Amino acid sequence: MSQSRPTIWESLQEKGYSRREFVKFCGWIAAAAGISSSSLGEVVFALENKPRPPVVWFHFQECTCCSESFIRSSHPIVADILLDHISLDYSETLQAAAGDQAEEALHQTMKKYKGQYIVAVEGSIPTANNGVYCCIGGRTSLDIIEEAAENAFAMIAWGNCAYAGCVQAAKPNPTDAKPLRKVIGGKPIVNVPGCPPIAEVMVGTIVHLLTFERLPQLDSMGRPLAFYSKRVHDTCYRRANYDAGLFAESFDDENARKGYCLYKLGCRGPVTYNACAVTKWNEGTSFPIQSGHGCIGCSEAGNWDNAPLYNHLPDTAGFGIEGNADKIGIAAGIATGVGIAAHAVVANLTKQKKLREQIDANKGGD
Repeated sequence: MSQSRPTIWESLQEKGYSRREFVKFCGWIAAAAGISSSSLGEVVFALENKPRPPVVWFHFQECTCCSESFIRSSHPIVADILLDHISLDYSETLQAAAGDQAEEALHQTMKKYKGQYIVAVEGSIPTANNGVYCCIGGRTSLDIIEEAAENAFAMIAWGNCAYAGCVQAAKPNPTDAKPLRKVIGGKPIVNVPGCPPIAEVMVGTIVHLLTFERLPQLDSMGRPLAFYSKRVHDTCYRRANYDAGLFAESFDDENARKGYCLYKLGCRGPVTYNACAVTKWNEGTSFPIQSGHGCIGCSEAGNWDNAPLYNHLPDTAGFGIEGNADKIGIAAGIATGVGIAAHAVVANLTKQKKLREQIDANKGGD
C-alpha cells in the first residue's frame, strides 16, 4: 500500500494522543480482536507504520444501525481516528461530499488503490426486477457492488442484513433481497453478523485486516472465530439456571425477577453464536439477556422466519442436558424427588439400626 497516506499512529499524533495512549489502544484492540498478547508487537508495528487502509462503505437495504454501533465504540480512539481515517473514502451516510463529488471519490479510490481497498457493506442487496428496489446515483445496488468487488482486496458484510438478508429477506421477501455472499463470488468475505454487530467486534475485524493483511480465522459461515466461536448460551450468566431446570414462565413472574433462564420465553441463546455475553454493549455494561429480554438470534440466518420470537424452540442441539427444555424441569424435579426419597430411606435405615443396637444393649444388661 502507498505510504502517501498517514498511518494510524501519525493520525493519533496529529490529534494530540501520547505514545502511552497509543500503546494502550493497541493492547485494547488486540484483546478485542482476539489477538494473542504475543502478537501485540505486530499490532503496534502495523498501526505505527502501515498506512490506513482505504475503505469504501456502502449502505443498501438497511437501517444504518451497524454504522451507529461502530461510532459508539467504548474506546474514544475508535470514533476519533479509525472512523475518521478508514471509512470516509466513501460512505453515503457519513461523508461530507454529495452527488457527483461523492461518486468521484468512490471511483478515484477504486482506481488509485486497485487491489488494495476494502469494501464494507451494510444492508441486503435486492435482485428482483434487476435490482431496481435500491438505487444510488441512478444505479442499482447490485450494479454498484459488482463493480466495487472486482478489484477489492477483501469485503466485509456488516450486520445480519449483509450476512443473511435480515428482515428484508424474511418471507415473502418481495424484493428478492440477498446477502453479500449470495451475490458476490470469488472474493474473500468476512461476515460480521448481528443487528447490529458489537462495535468492538467491528473494530477488531478492521484492525486484524490492517495488521496481518489477511482475513482472520473464520468459521464455516465466514464469521471471525474470535467472536463467533461460542453460543450466547455458553457464556450466559443464566446458564446455571438452565441446567438446573429453573425457567421464567412469563416476563413478570417471580422466576423472571429472580433472574431465571429465559429460554421458555423465546430466548435463542442456545442456537446463536455471538460474543454478546462476554463483550457486551455500552462499554461492557449489559446485553439483552442481562436486561431481561431473551436473545432473538440476530446473528443467525433466518432469525425473523423463526417467529413467533416469544415461543421457544422445542429442541436444542448440544449436550445431553440440552436435549429438550420442556423435559429439563421435569427431570430436575424427578432428580430432586429421587434425592429426597433416597435421603428418607437412608435416614429410616439409620434409625432402625440404632434401634436394634439399643434393644441388643438392653438385652445384654438383663
